[in-house]
Amino acid sequence: MSIPMKLAAVSIAVGCLVLALKYVAYYVTGSVALYSDALESVINVATAIAAFVAVQVSATPPDANHPYGHHKAEYLSAIVEGVLILVAAISILYASYRGILHPRPLDAPFTGLLFNAGATGLNAVWYFVLRKYGRKHRSPALTADAQHLWTDVITSIGVLAGVALVWATDIPVLDPLIAAVIALNILWTGWKLMRSSVGGLMDEVVPDNTLAKITEIISANADGALEAHDLRTRHAGRAIFLDFHLVVPGEMTVSESHRVCDRIEAALRKEIPDITISIHVEPEEKAKHPGGVPVVR
Repeated sequence: MSIPMKLAAVSIAVGCLVLALKYVAYYVTGSVALYSDALESVINVATAIAAFVAVQVSATPPDANHPYGHHKAEYLSAIVEGVLILVAAISILYASYRGILHPRPLDAPFTGLLFNAGATGLNAVWYFVLRKYGRKHRSPALTADAQHLWTDVITSIGVLAGVALVWATDIPVLDPLIAAVIALNILWTGWKLMRSSVGGLMDEVVPDNTLAKITEIISANADGALEAHDLRTRHAGRAIFLDFHLVVPGEMTVSESHRVCDRIEAALRKEIPDITISIHVEPEEKAKHPGGVPVVR
């Protein structure tokens, strides 16, 4: 089992434990704000399961029906997570509306705050783990799961402060008002998550820093060629796809030009894992910058 799959599996267990702690916090207090926090944890468990399935599918080798692999399955997972976040926010808004109409005092607020604080601390620790390895393995599913957890952490901190304020002031209507603010924040996060995932499905180019690294590697390893141009990139989950034209001298043999391509490809794969490269070799009359050193355009 790969590291992303192991992390996705552990996320399910962490999500279930956090959900249990937050539900206890809501159960002993009757707080609408703590209910909103517990409801978001239900979504955490669902999204963790979706991430696990997506990471598993994306790791499936290419086949006859999917010759470029299954990497985009992770983007579908991230979109599902975004939809679930939006559903949770709407549910919280409805509960907030009812709470504003019929405010009620909190029961056992101190006990509820303790359980919620423990769940928040656990979520914060796991967020940093997922963010680190999600970036390292370029996994949209793990990154989306981490982003959702961070939203949950911020939400929980706000809930803790809000419930403490309700307890201190003895103004019950503050509780559903705080829950409504939390729901609006969740809506915004869900929208951003879905937007970034759609970008991946639409074959957006790689980030600028990755593109700069690619062009630097090509230029440093294109000895014998005249130039490289018409470079195109796209990314799908952990995978990066690159194609470009490599202009070589007219007298260069096929074997020699092939060795140049092999050298470039080896250098790229060494520095950028999970990259698929296609190079189209052209004669020097196709050069767009005659007489120059190998350049990327």
